[in-house]
Amino acid sequence: MKLQFLASLFLFFLALVFLLTRRHTKKAPPASSSTTTPKSYPLIGSVFSIAANRHRRVQWISDVLRNSPSATFTLRRAFGSRQVFTANPAVVQHILKTHFHNYHKGFYLHRALGDFLGNGIFNADGDTWKFQRQVSSHEFNTRSLRKFVETVVDTELSRRLAPILSSAVGSESTVLDFQDLLQRFAFDNICRIAFGYDPEYLLPSLPKTSFAIAFDDGTRISSERFNAAIPLFWKIKKLLNIGSEKRLRIAIKEVRDLATKITREKKQELQQKASLDLADLLSRFLSSGHSDEDFVVDIVLSFILAGRDTTSAALTWFFWLLSKHPHVENEILNEIKEKSEAPDYDELKDMVYTHAALCESMRLYPPVPVDTKEAVADDVLPDGTFVKKGTRVAYHIYAMGRSEKLWGPDWAEFRPERWLKRVNAADNEAGKWRFVGMDSFTFTAFQAGPRICLGREMAFLQMKKIVAGVLRRFRVVPAVGKGVEPVYIAHLTSLMQGGFPVRIESRCGD
Repeated sequence: MKLQFLASLFLFFLALVFLLTRRHTKKAPPASSSTTTPKSYPLIGSVFSIAANRHRRVQWISDVLRNSPSATFTLRRAFGSRQVFTANPAVVQHILKTHFHNYHKGFYLHRALGDFLGNGIFNADGDTWKFQRQVSSHEFNTRSLRKFVETVVDTELSRRLAPILSSAVGSESTVLDFQDLLQRFAFDNICRIAFGYDPEYLLPSLPKTSFAIAFDDGTRISSERFNAAIPLFWKIKKLLNIGSEKRLRIAIKEVRDLATKITREKKQELQQKASLDLADLLSRFLSSGHSDEDFVVDIVLSFILAGRDTTSAALTWFFWLLSKHPHVENEILNEIKEKSEAPDYDELKDMVYTHAALCESMRLYPPVPVDTKEAVADDVLPDGTFVKKGTRVAYHIYAMGRSEKLWGPDWAEFRPERWLKRVNAADNEAGKWRFVGMDSFTFTAFQAGPRICLGREMAFLQMKKIVAGVLRRFRVVPAVGKGVEPVYIAHLTSLMQGGFPVRIESRCGD
């Protein structure tokens, strides 16, 4: 009887917190809400502030960090759980490099994302992570990158994306969702280069695929799990198989079914070959001695997430920023016109101004807004913050890109020149731009330290190829009302809320 009473009391308490949270959320102030450290209460922590800002979580935490003297603060969650957020490069270097051994992906992340991503590289630690990284690294050598640019990306651009854009030219009534097109482009690309499989997602008919819908559901709901004010709610829904957890279970089955199909077809293909030609990432994993199909499926899903969602997110915001800054677009056009009609690997590497513009876009609108680690043991951060074992520590990529301390008083301006210097007058190429990169603990769009993104160069090559191919022939014009600003939202990766509606104009005659 006593146990039943305690259980009933606990459920009553949860229901009360839930109702108060919803009530508090309805009264939530707009984006100009207080940016001081959120108020914390006994037992429930800052659950009211978390709930009130759940629709603008990234912007809210960014505002708090901007007003923190150390650019670090501790968010108190329900039942004594804490999460440290930072936009301090010294702290980022501490957790990603100096004390890398003490900061793993950890229990919280695996609990929230494990059903969807399993033990794939972005959700793994220790030997499992090392093995995947070692095998994956072969995919990013110069030979593979040349092949990627000059075959996979080039054909996807010339035979699929360009014809779709051409068909929309001159029609005021034709509005395309450019975000969707870029996601389709990136999905086809990653599947072809990493798995030797062409999903034909970017066809003129723009086929609706249940996989893409399910994948989006999987990333969104998994992200909501990880950021939940009270995780017990989603755990109960999972136990009862209701609501978002029921949708997640259906989505997981959908995406894993396709990943399993790709894996089995590749296995069969390798068994039928007289000699092994490990031309893609999946072939390498299947030939590495790992026969666990579920593990290989985890790897497939992780690479789809990385290849589909990050580059498409970066390019969506890039093209929107270009539409607002015609002088930047003109500079990029001048650079493009110096190259061949279909720029090869070496020409793309030489597109310095475009590279700077892409970095500047990702500074303001990073494809991954926040990344989180978990402390294996007690630690003290360089700014003096104590971190208890099991505490989540998140470096806030979005906040770092908008920090006046790091980027100066003009941080809000889209200015590619901040990444560039003119070549010295004594040089043979005087007057040309030279790229000056920021260290990876300040510009953290590609992580840093031992886990720095393996696909960084591949991503830049793909993005430059798309930019050159599209801008040489077309203008991408946002089809929104004057003064309408798109909304940046974040799940595991970022998105433009509601898509990016555009009209396409021909650039012939420019």
